[in-house]
Amino acid sequence: MGYAWMLFIGILGSCGQENANAPYVFPITPVGEVPQPAHNLATEKGVTLGKKLFFDPRLSANNAVSCASCHHTDKAFSDGVALTTMGVSGNPLVRHSPSLFNLAWHEGLFWDGGSKNIEAQAFGPLTHPDEMGMDLQDLVHKLQADDEYPALFKEVWGTDSITTQRLVRALAQYERTLLSFNSPYDQRVAKNLPAEGEVLEGEKVFVQYCAACHIPGLFTDLSYHANGIDTAIKDRSHELTHFGRYRITNDSVDLGRFKTPSLRNLAFTAPYMHDGRFATLDDVFAHYFRDHTANPLADSLLKSQDYSQVDPQQKKALKAFLMSLSDSSFIRAQP
Repeated sequence: MGYAWMLFIGILGSCGQENANAPYVFPITPVGEVPQPAHNLATEKGVTLGKKLFFDPRLSANNAVSCASCHHTDKAFSDGVALTTMGVSGNPLVRHSPSLFNLAWHEGLFWDGGSKNIEAQAFGPLTHPDEMGMDLQDLVHKLQADDEYPALFKEVWGTDSITTQRLVRALAQYERTLLSFNSPYDQRVAKNLPAEGEVLEGEKVFVQYCAACHIPGLFTDLSYHANGIDTAIKDRSHELTHFGRYRITNDSVDLGRFKTPSLRNLAFTAPYMHDGRFATLDDVFAHYFRDHTANPLADSLLKSQDYSQVDPQQKKALKAFLMSLSDSSFIRAQP
């Protein structure tokens, strides 16, 4: 009897321990279950720890720059400027700070796909001298000496020993929870309702001219394209950062190719392109809806259609459709 009671108490204790760091429950999205790696399954406390780390400026060398310094919650985790100077050095970055949502489906991070997963991606901004400029060993010592972090890491990992691997895993767990699938477009599709009026006309333009690279659902093909914003790339500075995907593959076909961004949340994420050169959607349209046949760095998809035939009313309708992809509830849900 006593043994049975002790066993029962033990079972209750183990259940309580499991529930103390319960698995994080992701919603089912229009594009299916949220993918996550088996070695870093999200938990409630792991996500909470990752969120705290994301907004903590002490992850930088000068204790003044957090992940959120360049990824603002009111801008769908972009920052509203072409090339930020918010890093520890004050130098402008070479590429535009990308928005952060629906990252779980991305097999390549950064504009050139230089990181293969969210966990590894974090090491880039943490250590870059123009971003957070942090020595990883110093970062571990800083957090280990903190009044809160050792206990928080123990709740998640079962040990109060802080490592950079556990840190980036927590950040990744939080970032995978940044899901944006509640735009007017999503609400309409969920109810199986057709588009109407100007949005309908804009959707037709989108399907004809944009959907090949911006596939509905995530509104990106998760691939890399040379969109013809340059006719030549000669600047070899910053470790060939201006060369796009070529920097990673060393394959000439990838010269000028950059990752296809999602068209979701465009209302919040201006300016546009990998270097933020276009301030408005009108600037983007002015680039795309022209003849690209003579541009050696324009993707074959751009050369396959006559974009110059799109008239002003069609552009206006396209903008209305693209704005219907913006998810205000995603913005309101952030801190």
